[in-house]
Amino acid sequence: MRADDFDLDVVNAEDAENEQRVATLNSADLEARIADLPHDLRGAATGVLLQGRTFSDVSQELGIRQPELVRAVHRSRALIAHQLAGATEGGSKTDAAGDSL
Repeated sequence: MRADDFDLDVVNAEDAENEQRVATLNSADLEARIADLPHDLRGAATGVLLQGRTFSDVSQELGIRQPELVRAVHRSRALIAHQLAGATEGGSKTDAAGDSL
């Protein structure tokens, strides 16, 4: 396996927690959160998280390699989960990059 290859079956604990947080959103809320993501993450998040399509399908559509797509999806989940954590803890409002407003 090359250094930049991903095993899509391996999930670390932090990403698993982020995945659970994002899974609590209904499709309308998830779509709104995705709209707040940086532009370069929206296509990956829409295809995989919102539409439930395969990594292979979405990477081909976007014209990127699967490892790049995996990184974009992980980053998208982390940003959305961070927003959700801030909202549930009553913390300050954050933007899509997780910066305080």
